[in-house]
Amino acid sequence: MESRTVQVGTATLHVGVTGQGPDVVVLSGGPGCVQYLEHDELAPRGHRAWYPEPRGVGRSTGGPHTMEQAVADLEAIRAAVGVVTWIVAGHSWGGDLAVRYAVDHPEAVAAVVSIAGRGPQRDQTWSEAYKAGRATQPVVDIDHVPEVHAALGDSFTEWTHRADLWRGLATCGVPMYFIAAGDDIRPSWPLAQLAELVPHGRFATVADVPHDFWFTHPEVWTSTITDACTGP
Repeated sequence: MESRTVQVGTATLHVGVTGQGPDVVVLSGGPGCVQYLEHDELAPRGHRAWYPEPRGVGRSTGGPHTMEQAVADLEAIRAAVGVVTWIVAGHSWGGDLAVRYAVDHPEAVAAVVSIAGRGPQRDQTWSEAYKAGRATQPVVDIDHVPEVHAALGDSFTEWTHRADLWRGLATCGVPMYFIAAGDDIRPSWPLAQLAELVPHGRFATVADVPHDFWFTHPEVWTSTITDACTGP
């Protein structure tokens, strides 16, 4: 894994890169978590994978910011490293950011791979199911920055309230592949709905794995993200 830095305004953003082939940018979850997917053994095979660490987190400077800024950071990284278009793959919150990025910049995104995302919703029954299952979820210790988490969470809520949200999704021509973890405590119906809504959507479930199966089942993660990135 090679380490690079990209200057975006006053922030210096860390980006890891590994492999050769079509370009994929891999987004970690949280929001506000360190880039926990930045490991060679987790990278999609046959691709050049980029691993940005979010602004204000870990090795990247800056501070609390909005989804708009997160998307702008990804665009600045893409331009700085000389990529024309790339697949945008994300886990959890990263999958939701990938969708937002594709809607805002479809010309830059070859495809979206969203794994175990939430979807753009704040549904009460979804939240109740999530809270009820938290005690059964495998514990994975991931560093995060609470202030970044809070700011991005508020911005996510604002996004879900936008009047043009669903029109933007329904008219986005970027192929999108939504993948649920079979043993995730997070209900997968928002991902299935998104796959039906976007013009080129697909939905699948990886059986018998929890939300953070990149940690508990790394071989399954690698094969899943490789197949998903190869398919589009």
